[in-house]
Amino acid sequence: MAQQQGDEMEYVADDNDNEMADAEDDMYFRGRVSGDSESESDDDDEYDSMENRMTDTTAAEARKGKDIQGIPWDRLSISREKYRQTRLEQYKNYENIPQSGELSEKECSVTYSGGKYYDFWQNTRSVKSTILHFQLRNLVWSTSKHDVYLVSSYSIIHWSSLSSKKSEILNVSGHVAPCEKHPGSLLEGFTQTQISTLAVRDKLLIAGGFQGELICKYIDRTGVSFCSRTTYDDNAITNAIDIYEHPSGAVHFMASNNDCGVRDFDMERFQLSKHFSFSWPVNHTSLSPDGKLLVIVGDNPEGLLVDSQTGKTVKPLFGHLDYSFASAWHPDGHIFATGNQDKTCRVWDVRNLSKSVAVLKGNLGAIRSIRFTSDGRFMAMAEPADFVHVYDAKSGFEKEQEIDFFGEISGVSFSPDTESLFIGVWDRTYGSLLQYNRRRNYKYLDCL
Repeated sequence: MAQQQGDEMEYVADDNDNEMADAEDDMYFRGRVSGDSESESDDDDEYDSMENRMTDTTAAEARKGKDIQGIPWDRLSISREKYRQTRLEQYKNYENIPQSGELSEKECSVTYSGGKYYDFWQNTRSVKSTILHFQLRNLVWSTSKHDVYLVSSYSIIHWSSLSSKKSEILNVSGHVAPCEKHPGSLLEGFTQTQISTLAVRDKLLIAGGFQGELICKYIDRTGVSFCSRTTYDDNAITNAIDIYEHPSGAVHFMASNNDCGVRDFDMERFQLSKHFSFSWPVNHTSLSPDGKLLVIVGDNPEGLLVDSQTGKTVKPLFGHLDYSFASAWHPDGHIFATGNQDKTCRVWDVRNLSKSVAVLKGNLGAIRSIRFTSDGRFMAMAEPADFVHVYDAKSGFEKEQEIDFFGEISGVSFSPDTESLFIGVWDRTYGSLLQYNRRRNYKYLDCL
């Protein structure tokens, strides 16, 4: 994966011409709406001299015609439809393999849009998720239909959609050190950690950093429980973290790193239990529901299906054209998916890996995040910006709901009970947290 250089905490993609915040056409959002795009801070919510404020948007307001992000299209010199077309034409997808090209329409699966599986519930501008590395987008995690955790600058924030309140869970801008003593823990801790990836499951929160840092905190405990540096290699960035329950009942997590390693940590003993090395940087790892297989993707068009006990390759995965940054297992343990910078998500079946079950194509760019609902009914596929696709896995991924907005996507997460879908949006003006609720015939609940 591409590396970030320098000590400044800044959004890497600001220097890339493929990001919304740096695009000339973003003048409609920041220059024309706020009046001063250069001096605007993330905390300044005022958008004109009359001190009108861009407020949160509710489902009831959206049904009456309000833009879900609060963008005042009627005051702009461009329509939403025209701006969407401009984005589709001008957005440049990042490629690590130049001229990797795109798959033809014939190679991609035919999908039917118009599905309605999740309804817009609210857009919250009180919490603004941020992105530090433009290729890593696993920075939003939901632990219930009301609770979500996300990265905002040097902080990890908890947002409750029930109380509409946010709270800071962890701040890594200064010195962070474990308050518990464990044999495998780095007691001196870290200073000014740059968070590259995040994972939260039940009460365990793990943040990964650009220098191979791992910071583990139990949400219901004071302080940090465990700190570790995976490697002192110059190429140390922690690309992804996968928390899971070991067959023994202990909680484990796997860290995927740019030094070509995958490391398994036992959080009952707070120790490294396994370390596998590969021939290329590992960008994402997913463990099968039965704990026997690992999907490994990274800086190679060829992915790997690996034995989780030995680290030996069971089967290579052929088909992608560029580097991959996302993977996920279906709860049935047979189906899994991989997301690539060739703008596709490939769906695989372990019972026949000779070819993909489906090849799902994005609109703008790389597939950076993939999530299945816990019941296996739906799969969310997030592009780097503007689009999240929700597929009906039960129908063989032939039907989809396309969620359309403007801004970089910091992460997507279904709640464990499948009732909520959270989407983190990074933008200097319109940064927010979108919440969609699983479609039920309960419209009368809006009054609550």
